[in-house]
Amino acid sequence: MKSAIAFWNILLKDMKNYYLKPPNISWGIIFPFAWMLMMFLRTKTAFNIEEVFPGIVGMSILFGTTSMLSVTITFERKARSFERLLLAPISIELLITAKIAGAILFGIFNSIVPVLFSVLYFKAIVANWAVLIIGIILLSIISTLLGLFISVSAKEVFEAQTYSNFFRFPMIFLCGLFIPVSALPLIIRPLSYVLPVTYGVDALHHAISENGFLPLSIDLTILVVSCFLLFFISIYNIRRKWII
Repeated sequence: MKSAIAFWNILLKDMKNYYLKPPNISWGIIFPFAWMLMMFLRTKTAFNIEEVFPGIVGMSILFGTTSMLSVTITFERKARSFERLLLAPISIELLITAKIAGAILFGIFNSIVPVLFSVLYFKAIVANWAVLIIGIILLSIISTLLGLFISVSAKEVFEAQTYSNFFRFPMIFLCGLFIPVSALPLIIRPLSYVLPVTYGVDALHHAISENGFLPLSIDLTILVVSCFLLFFISIYNIRRKWII
């Protein structure tokens, strides 16, 4: 019961202090629209929404979660408020889970806008809504954990943003967001398979057009394993760098 109260209060504090601010909410709405408009201007005609739908959803989640979490964790660490949380009588696993829950919810919120806009306005067809929801949730979790992994190594907010951009922008081209992995040069294609976001985007392709390049079971399995792996690596790094 005490753990549930602690989890809820940490999540509520983060939502009020960081995620529910008007700039963040408006950014989560405007960002997907801007990319859809860019695609329309690039083609100057109607484009195949099923081809860009997964990429827009995936990028909205990736940029939203990594941006927010890497900044909030680094900011609280610099302000020493995170150290006060570490002194609380709760496990570090519960603390980190509560800290990343807000970013995960923010990533899911970011995905709602392009999903609704694509389905209602562009009349996109979703082949499997259950897989789409599961893919969005897993992609939000893995993107959040990538942000956590990055923020552990940063001491300043600008460092966290720099490290985040170092990982995020190559992912636009390597993870199948808009360029299929099969279309990449053979020499850099192995990098795509190392990045877990690739499998999240592929799961979205399965859900929307049933046109993934890997079996869905492999995508979901790698995503789940990557989530646990990144979570415990981040916990280990926090104990090693922030506590000891």
